[in-house]
Amino acid sequence: MRYLLMSIVFAALVFLVEFYFFKKFVNSLKLIFKKVSPGKIKLAVTFASVVLNLYALFLIVDWCFAQFTGAPVYIPENTAFDYFVIYPFWIFILLVVQSNLFFIVIEILRLTFFPLYKRFKLKMRTIEAGIIFLIVLFFVVYIPANVIYNYNTIQVSTINYKKENLPAQLKNFRIVFVSDIHADRYTDPPRLQKFINDINNAHPDLVLIGGDLISSSPEYIDTAAEYIGKIKAKYGVYSCVGDHENWAFRNNPEKSINVIENALKKYGVQMVDDSQRLINVNGAEIKITFLTDTYVEHVSKAMLDSLTADTSAYGLKILLVHQPHQNVAERASETGYDLMLAGHTHGGQITFLFPFINLTPTMLEIKYVRGDFRFGKMLLVVTRGLGMSLVPMRLNSTPEISIINLK
Repeated sequence: MRYLLMSIVFAALVFLVEFYFFKKFVNSLKLIFKKVSPGKIKLAVTFASVVLNLYALFLIVDWCFAQFTGAPVYIPENTAFDYFVIYPFWIFILLVVQSNLFFIVIEILRLTFFPLYKRFKLKMRTIEAGIIFLIVLFFVVYIPANVIYNYNTIQVSTINYKKENLPAQLKNFRIVFVSDIHADRYTDPPRLQKFINDINNAHPDLVLIGGDLISSSPEYIDTAAEYIGKIKAKYGVYSCVGDHENWAFRNNPEKSINVIENALKKYGVQMVDDSQRLINVNGAEIKITFLTDTYVEHVSKAMLDSLTADTSAYGLKILLVHQPHQNVAERASETGYDLMLAGHTHGGQITFLFPFINLTPTMLEIKYVRGDFRFGKMLLVVTRGLGMSLVPMRLNSTPEISIINLK
């Protein structure tokens, strides 16, 4: 019943957002193309709306069929369905939301300068129609181009972390930090291989992964393990537990994590759950605390305090966790950690263009979406990851490999 209500609310929200977009866009077309029959414009837009919403209609019918028959929800996994149904729907939704953000700005400006607008109403309406048309035209080109760019590009970011009294053995020590690989049918072997090649080209001493190695299906566990196993690092490859590690086998998080752990072990990769490891670098010690903080298992205050209680001096102290919550960062800073590394956000996988701010739904959940943040002497690094979740594309969030050089 809960999922039914959520589906109804989501469908209603999508309808309202699209309705507002079409109302503004159709009105602008009528003013710009006065020689074209309004009926033809409305018919063309209605036809486009139906075609672009085929995926939403398919999901509704599929879900209803599943409820009545008890069969699982079926989504075809083939290239034709992706390119003709799924991708057009999501690009259209992104276009609608992105355009609406600017339409709302226009509405606010119109209300602010209403006396002037009223005085030159016909001229102002024509100008407004032209601006709306240009906004839509720009994003019709920009959004698909940006999506394609982010699918095929990986950004390598370099961070020089400076620490006083850093042991000589750790000077120029190189840590590569990645997260949210999400091996699935979209993050396929060619993308994975490119990602692994870029990691190895950085010649890391140590590689740390912030979880979410797969998206959801056990089908991709061996694929993820095989490619992660190709990473070359002198002092090893380690991962914490992410959200999606719990969902390989639905309703059985423990089995999911165990199967993934065992698959990684075959390739010498450790996934560590609420524990610590000491890395000895020619006598200097790096302490890594692996903290499990996910949707399935939120870290308790007692567990957080216990894992971070050791305030002994080490050459370097790192806390690796999937979700970058402020309370965890504050605790890590208080107990002498040098670095906190996290992923989860995909850097705001869907980020809309807007003046002076990067607008992303991720901001509703987590404050620290992408980049580097200081907590006293500790540096929090939130990397953008490689894969995708829910929406099979990225907008204004290029996949990232973070290289941390110790100075």
